[in-house]
Amino acid sequence: MADVEKAAPVAAPPAEGAAGDAAGGRTGAVGAVLRRWRTQDLLDRSGSALRAGAWALSLLAFLVMACNEHGDWKQFDRYEEYRYIVAIGLLAFVYTTLQLLRHGVRLTGGQDLQPKTGLLVDFAGDQVTAYLMMSALSAAIPITNRMREGADNVFTDSSAASISMAFFAFVCLALSALISGFKLAKQTYI
Repeated sequence: MADVEKAAPVAAPPAEGAAGDAAGGRTGAVGAVLRRWRTQDLLDRSGSALRAGAWALSLLAFLVMACNEHGDWKQFDRYEEYRYIVAIGLLAFVYTTLQLLRHGVRLTGGQDLQPKTGLLVDFAGDQVTAYLMMSALSAAIPITNRMREGADNVFTDSSAASISMAFFAFVCLALSALISGFKLAKQTYI
């Protein structure tokens, strides 16, 4: 009986909203709002990072293929598949540049488009650009493989490098399209 009296009293759990907020474990409406802001901020940052990656990779795909001239028949402009990848790489570069500029305007407090319209532009633009990028690289792969069977040289290596950069740009744009679609689906229309 004496041991029970000497034991430290057991503290009651803190009331929700009072000590829970002070300890860092936000609960209730405030915690839900803060979690939503963090998620929205993470989605905005990751979407911008993916577009920046697509910007750099599409620029590389464009430049590597556009500079791919190594002799008479080893010129990219003699093959329509390679001209297609140059055109789509340039288109993806311009699109991602404009998207990054839009994000810069939003960061500085400016408003470029209505929020719902902006989400639709992001989603549709990411979808179309990713599809075109995949289409261009899938058109260029067979001709590059056929050329590599005959002779593996600098021309085919440069073509393969450009195709690889286009593929990674596609991956960035496809993931960005997923994020844009998620943000569009979470948009309230009331």
